Amino acid sequence: MAVTSFALADYVVFAFMLVVSAAVGIYYAWVDRSRRNPGNFLTGGRKLTALPVSLSLTASFMSAITVLSFPAEVYRYGANIGFYSLSYLMAMLITSEVFLPIFYKLEITSTFEYLELRFNRATRLLGTLLFIVQTILYSGIVIYVPALALNQVTGMNLWGAVISTGVVCTFYCTLGGLKAVVWTDVFQLGVMIAGFLSVIIASVILQGGVINIFSDSQHGGRINFWDFDTNPLRRHTFWTVAIGGTFLWTSIYGINQSQVQRYISCKSIAHARLSLFINLLGLWLILLCAVFAGMCLYSVYKSCDPWTSGLLSALDQMMPYLVMDVLGDYPGLPGLFVAAAFSGSLSTVSSSINALAAVTVEDLIKPYASMSERQLAWISKGTSLLYGVLCIGMAGLASLLGPIFQAVISIFGVIGGPLLGLFTLGILCPFATSKGALSGVVLGLAVSLWVAIGAQIYPPPPEMSRPLSLTTEGCNFTMTDSFSWTSTHVPTLQSSTTTAPVLINSKPALADWYSVSYLYFSPIGTIITISVGLIVSVLTGGRKLNVESRLRLTKEDTSLYYLFKLIKDRAMRRKRKLDLKKDRKKTFGNPNPAFCDVELDLPQSSIST
Repeated sequence: MAVTSFALADYVVFAFMLVVSAAVGIYYAWVDRSRRNPGNFLTGGRKLTALPVSLSLTASFMSAITVLSFPAEVYRYGANIGFYSLSYLMAMLITSEVFLPIFYKLEITSTFEYLELRFNRATRLLGTLLFIVQTILYSGIVIYVPALALNQVTGMNLWGAVISTGVVCTFYCTLGGLKAVVWTDVFQLGVMIAGFLSVIIASVILQGGVINIFSDSQHGGRINFWDFDTNPLRRHTFWTVAIGGTFLWTSIYGINQSQVQRYISCKSIAHARLSLFINLLGLWLILLCAVFAGMCLYSVYKSCDPWTSGLLSALDQMMPYLVMDVLGDYPGLPGLFVAAAFSGSLSTVSSSINALAAVTVEDLIKPYASMSERQLAWISKGTSLLYGVLCIGMAGLASLLGPIFQAVISIFGVIGGPLLGLFTLGILCPFATSKGALSGVVLGLAVSLWVAIGAQIYPPPPEMSRPLSLTTEGCNFTMTDSFSWTSTHVPTLQSSTTTAPVLINSKPALADWYSVSYLYFSPIGTIITISVGLIVSVLTGGRKLNVESRLRLTKEDTSLYYLFKLIKDRAMRRKRKLDLKKDRKKTFGNPNPAFCDVELDLPQSSIST
């Protein structure tokens, strides 16, 4: 169970990843030095192609939390999060058919510009402020959480990792703009997959093959796909992951500035749609790697769990611990996995910084100040630098607030639900008014926050979250001071399980409402926003509203319309081809009189003898 620490080769691999990322920013700053305008900086001049954009879309929200937390989730709760594959598919279809056509044909830089065009400026400002708050909070967590987990397991310097990743990310975002962000995302996605594969291959070799890993996972209850319980209080079932995940990922890909800004930078709407579906393959690949890595975790530690034995203080440390355990004797490979984790951080934070700069310039500066294109370009770079510093500062704040920041991850999803409802009202409901939109989003946000905060105060009981069993029966070590680099206290989940009977009587009547699966936070916010928005709109004269066609979805905006039209046209052509008698005279002219079935009445005198 002894785990080695980082070697020089590991630091070299990690540093190489940072240097390449910074070099991409320098390259695009030099190439685009003569085209200094905010459009080129924030949207790449709308000349990008599908492949790099699709890879950037995949990397943007596949953060270090995905690299570290998804495998730990499988290790503790089972592989039913694999149903995210279905929610990814549904989210891409909805985004491609509903949201992408509207944003692309309007040629807007900030998604919140749409809210002013459709409703009013107050709605736009509210949406912008909500996005800025959630993105800064989330970015701070994405930088700090993986750094903390890796520091506690590998001995890597915590603040050295936080500051170096934050500075490099801010550097290439500020210099290179969206093009630098997209191409560094491509590189970082490759590093993430390589890091996953290195630990998966080592684990498969250690355990004697893929079949053994599947067998161990099956016997340990980790392959629990066939759970179709409809109880909304259950943490993960087919329905919570498929339905809740669809709402969550639609709010990310459909309306989140970080993602929308990428696919509207494509040179055509066909490239934009293609980028979404190539990105879907990338999401599936990352999810497959994460789920199988979780199975590898269980197979290796099925008899001696490092978490419950006190060697680790949090489940997020399981993957770094496995890496140092099975790859510690191969210099450079632990560094590759750490580079993969921080590539996830860089790709997410760079996307966030670029998106924050875009909404600040487009929503908070341009409407209120008259500036030249060159001045706006410099302001875009300045806001990128400012938000980079804020994200690093938020990472420091996360270290001070500790467990409170666990709630922020849920709040990040909570804000997306009402915003999704707000945009859906504008695009799909032609009679939605500005009063209805504002009322709906405020009430939807209030209810979502209420449920999320209640869930933090009164967490769901174990019978709803259903953690799977872990054992330390196979451990053959004694706890000594040699493990002082990790916390040896009993894990939080264990202590909460043992004290649950005491807390049950103190729970309020709405405790079951608070125990609803966290994946339903987003649907709750979306549905309440739309429902309240429609009711208020009808009461405030929405039925008399006349909305421009470019601001709402029409059948001509969807690719499904053209697909059905193509199928119908081909079917009609085939039918006409098979029906030889129909319109025979019109098509081929009169038949030859010599072969007519009507007897000719010719006078006999006209016949020569």
